[in-house]
Amino acid sequence: MNTSSILAALRGLARIGPRVDALERQVEQLRLALGGIESRAVCERTFRNIQEAEFRVFSQWGEDGIIQYLLGKVPIENRAFVEFGVEDYSESNTRFLLCHDNWRGLILDAGDAHRRFLARTELAWRHSIDAVTAFITRENINSLLADAGFVGDIGLLSVDVDGNDYWILDAIEVISPRILVVEFNSVFGAEHAVTVPYAERFERGRAHSSNLYFGASLPALCALADRKGYRFVGANSAGNDAFFVRADLAEALPALTAREGWVESRFRESRDARGRLTLVTAHRDRLRLISELPVLDLASGRERAIADVFAL
Repeated sequence: MNTSSILAALRGLARIGPRVDALERQVEQLRLALGGIESRAVCERTFRNIQEAEFRVFSQWGEDGIIQYLLGKVPIENRAFVEFGVEDYSESNTRFLLCHDNWRGLILDAGDAHRRFLARTELAWRHSIDAVTAFITRENINSLLADAGFVGDIGLLSVDVDGNDYWILDAIEVISPRILVVEFNSVFGAEHAVTVPYAERFERGRAHSSNLYFGASLPALCALADRKGYRFVGANSAGNDAFFVRADLAEALPALTAREGWVESRFRESRDARGRLTLVTAHRDRLRLISELPVLDLASGRERAIADVFAL
């Protein structure tokens, strides 16, 4: 059994039976120890594709491994991170950085589950991490960061708000992360630079019942990141997170185009009007579910129906 299999088994163990705090702590210690073994292994190697570095301790997919791999290639002076869209923080892109690498961090979410999770797991006092409850918009993001004391050069920023990701990233000015992780909508493909139009109170579940109408395409994020001075270095194998490195620090990493790095998502999260999973698989079938909705076509600067953009 390899370390990834053991980690998966430990995650399952932590979810069964009564939630005994002592057992949870022991399981987490084992997960961290095994994650440390994986981390050392990926940091010592050079891969042609960042997906080869994937492993999962606390991330949803293989992001923990990719981040550790990038840390081995990118010098970090300020070991600090910011992540927003964390839900309860039990599964996130930065928790391994917090617990394994002892970074300091700021997490933000519209609810308060992340704050309760930090208190229950003792992470709030064991580590230097602050949790803020706020509905993030492009109007308030810079003040939220500055008010929390996060400005200037930081190690990593992870953006996953299931909606206005493009617009919030575009608005950020007060921090300069060296590594950038941004969720993209694989359904929007590898050819068109599009994003959902900005709406201050955008909520994915309310925007469309299918749950597929959110965020931005990978080409849109690559163009934005390039304008901000970042190099696209690849996506995870699940096809939902894109990784960028500040261009002045990316000499050891290949530069990819959106077409070269795009990954079609295999997870099937489409839903019907009653919220039940429909498990739609084919890429164009997913697009047809949201074909009447508008996206901003960044090439033309105007809103167009998805059906027109993708010739459905």
